[in-house]
Order: sequence, then C-alpha cells, then structure tokens
Amino acid sequence: MNARILIKIGGRAFEGEQGFKELAGAIKSSHGLELIIVHGGGAEISQALNDAKRETKFIDGIRLTRAEDIRIVEDVLSGTVNRRIASWLSGNGVECRQMSGKTENLFLVEPLTRGGLNWGYVGKIKQVNAAIVLQNLKENRVPVISPVSGDKMGESYNVNADSAAAALAAAAGCTDLVFITDVPGVMVHEEIRPSLTVNEAQSLMADGLIKGGMVAKMESAFEALNKKVPRVHIIQWQGADTLKNIVNRQSAFGTVILS
Repeated sequence: MNARILIKIGGRAFEGEQGFKELAGAIKSSHGLELIIVHGGGAEISQALNDAKRETKFIDGIRLTRAEDIRIVEDVLSGTVNRRIASWLSGNGVECRQMSGKTENLFLVEPLTRGGLNWGYVGKIKQVNAAIVLQNLKENRVPVISPVSGDKMGESYNVNADSAAAALAAAAGCTDLVFITDVPGVMVHEEIRPSLTVNEAQSLMADGLIKGGMVAKMESAFEALNKKVPRVHIIQWQGADTLKNIVNRQSAFGTVILS
C-alpha cells in the first residue's frame, strides 16, 4: 500500500507562495505518496471579522462562531484561502481538487455542545464521506480541503481544522496525520518533546504544561490515534525532504504522538 498522509496546514505554517512552491516540489518528489491537505486560516478569519467589527473569542483554541460570523468564516476559508492554496500548488505542477466539508457531504456535522457552552455555529463531525477524497487520490489529485461543513439541512458550520483533519485521516485510512504549524513541536519547559504517548500528553495537559491552542491539537491527535491512525506528528515544515522523511520514518524533528 502507498503511504497516505494527511497534512493539516495552519494559517501561518507557510509564508506566501514560496512555501507552497517548496511543498509542491516535495509532493512531486515523493513517489507513491498519496497526500490530502486540510487547511485552516485563523489569522485571516480574525482580520476579516475585525474588519466587520465582530469580536473574536476562543475557548481552548476553538473559535466561538455566531450566526453573523459564519458567512465571513466560510468566505475566507472555503473561498479565499482554499482557492489560493490550490492555485499555488497547481501553478507549481500539482493537480488539486478544491473542496470543503460541504463538498458531496464530505463532513456531516451537528452543533458542538461541550461544557454547557453555546458555541454558536461551531460544528462537531458526526459522519465522514471519505469516498470523494479517495476517488481524487485514485485520479492523482491532491484534495485541498476547507473545514467549513454542513448539517443535514445544509446549514454551514465552522469546524476546527485540527478536528476535521483527525476525522478524515481516520476515515481515509491514512498512515500518518501531520499537523504542520508555526511552532517546532510540543514544548514542555521550553524544550521540544520528540515523542509522547497519549497518557504522557494527557498528564502534561492536566498539569497545565500543554495549554492554549495546543490543547485542541492534542485532543485531535488523541481522536486520530483512537481511530487507528498509526502516528500523529506536530512539526514545523523542514524543507523539501519533510514528506519523504515522514514516509521513510526518518523524521527526527518535532513531536511524534503514539498510542
């Protein structure tokens, strides 16, 4: 079986077109690799909401999304960011398929209910239609996916991109889930932890040593591992050999999380 990797790209993980040109080169040189991309775009969403005089509030790394916000979120993620990433990759020789969680009901969601809070138009994934993604892989296209998804009535919901990546990595039978971020890995006492088990990570979270936006990322990692994704990585992009090193299990950078 070919290596099948899902990479989740954070909003600031790559700087401009040059970063995606390097990613395109890495994809083309990793023969036999099937790649899926899920992206965020938090900084651009915050800017767009600020421009619209909308307040931004996060709890444990998840953005509360009100009815007045979801249109803006969808325009930014499924429009501007998704189109730009696909354009940069295709312009550098990688055939892509632009998608969102609403494409052929890729993700079916319901409102997130957790901790007694009203999260507004934040969705929790209930069902994944991985067939559309697998078909594009079979046809040698890289799916580029915005996490904005729909409920059974087609209403749009903002879905945390880390959570969407974990759910799809499991449903698509990925060998690795890779969170590419703007931090070098999981930091504990200002040092990168090269590997963590789920139990170790949960203990660090309980002690407050893993916090903020990393909490949502770790919870997504646990979800993927629980659904039999073998390995989850939290890394910075390390240049043209990044994907090849992951496929060859030579990645000696960032943090690998294992069951």
